[in-house]
Amino acid sequence: MVKYIVVTGGVMSGLGKGITTASIGRLLKNKGYEVTAIKIDPYLNVDAGTMNPYQHGEVFVLDDGGEVDLDLGNYERFLDIELTKDHNITTGKVYLSVITKERRGEYLGSTVQIIPHITDEIKRQIKDVAERSEAEICLIEVGGTVGDIESMPFLETLRQLRMEEEVMFVHVTLVLNDAQGEQKTKPTQHSVKELRELGLQPDVIVARCREPLLDSTKEKISLFCDVKKEAVIGAVDVDDIYRLPSVFAEEGLFDVIKEKLKLDDRDAMESSWENVVIQLDSISRRKHVKMPRIAIVGKYTHLVDSYLSIREAIKHAAMELGCKPKIEWIEAEEFEEDEEGVERLWDYHGILVPGGFGTRGVEGKMMAIRYAREHDIPYLGLCLGMQLSIVEFARNVVGLEGAGSTEWSETPHPVIDLLPEQKKLKDYGGTMRLGGYEIDIVEGTLAHQIYGRKKIRERHRHRYEVNPKYVPLLQKHGLVISGTHKERVEIIEFPKNRFYLATQFHPEFNSRPGKASPPFVGFLRSMLR
Repeated sequence: MVKYIVVTGGVMSGLGKGITTASIGRLLKNKGYEVTAIKIDPYLNVDAGTMNPYQHGEVFVLDDGGEVDLDLGNYERFLDIELTKDHNITTGKVYLSVITKERRGEYLGSTVQIIPHITDEIKRQIKDVAERSEAEICLIEVGGTVGDIESMPFLETLRQLRMEEEVMFVHVTLVLNDAQGEQKTKPTQHSVKELRELGLQPDVIVARCREPLLDSTKEKISLFCDVKKEAVIGAVDVDDIYRLPSVFAEEGLFDVIKEKLKLDDRDAMESSWENVVIQLDSISRRKHVKMPRIAIVGKYTHLVDSYLSIREAIKHAAMELGCKPKIEWIEAEEFEEDEEGVERLWDYHGILVPGGFGTRGVEGKMMAIRYAREHDIPYLGLCLGMQLSIVEFARNVVGLEGAGSTEWSETPHPVIDLLPEQKKLKDYGGTMRLGGYEIDIVEGTLAHQIYGRKKIRERHRHRYEVNPKYVPLLQKHGLVISGTHKERVEIIEFPKNRFYLATQFHPEFNSRPGKASPPFVGFLRSMLR
């Protein structure tokens, strides 16, 4: 039977419930337990696919094509598992299912209400995911903050779930320091009070703090929140999120979970995460570490969570290579406003152009791509970054004046376009390519060298493709198509440069600590030569 750990949050948003949930899962996995995770998002969107990155951070894409909250990316990276779109439960998804059933007459004339119909549907979705995953422990993170009106049906559902299944509650709060440096527990007390008013009593309190929790602070939280002192866990700020499972282990969190959920002792231990921490320690102890500078030229750079998976993929590659890259975020529109500003890219060891949608910033991105190509600076383009590489090459190398993408405007040379079968679809959303696809790699190419195999599987999120009509002309001028899926161009490279690679897919979504994405490893390695 599946056991459940529910993670809620109080005091304020952005406390790191997702990292806390992922770290608890990794702690359990280190002890030999099979774990899965569910993220509950109270918004009315059915999924994260249409959400602005400035409002919600990046849209993480799963292998089954699910467009989900970025916390599922943290789950996959920490737990090294593949999740499905059903692991992200939203208010929109729940209500859509209930209303569809009501229209079909499945409720037999009943007045459809929040309780029991909505809460029953939430329970059904949770249990279905937990059982299909064949995990022993299912973590459930509830988005938002306790007290938000949007979260109420989910918290009521979880109160009911506790009566039916083995469930424990972990509440994440914040312990602040006042001007005199005293640790203040009042926000935590009020947050727990609000949770208890909903019929929920936390079994564990994880307190975010800048400095380790004092014994006196733990005793005060224990007394006023009716939680055992050993179940008050300090989540002190760490220099790297991958150290948090170790912090929880030192705080004794596993022993609390083991006692509450009556877990059995395991002899087999999962040691892969220990190697990740060893890599981090090894780099931090070195006196002389190479620090390549990487310019990421994007359009959502004011909120770096918009490119969270890219940042983590660079970190994974750096851990493998033993370096500390310095990432600098550059808004593409800056180059459009000041063309001479592109010269600042000479100071970087590598240039990365990520994905995105819409016309804003595309000319600035192409200026960066051209600069990387002409000055032989290692370059990695992702999704839109690859499409813009094609357009830039067509304009400035092949000489196709006005070459562009039909996504932006009419063009005499649509080197990026919808494929014929996509144009036939009346549902515009149906033209999106989402999720994992098999890709064939050409032997002897840079792509083959960095992947080390001829077949790979990577995740996609785009609508427009390289127009196959222009491929022979592009190849004639030296561009190499090194990866394909049927007639679709997946990887391009320019062998005249030491490293110039662009992918239609998003390799960052498959990157893991200890299992770095090959394009990112190749990109960083080229800077260290």
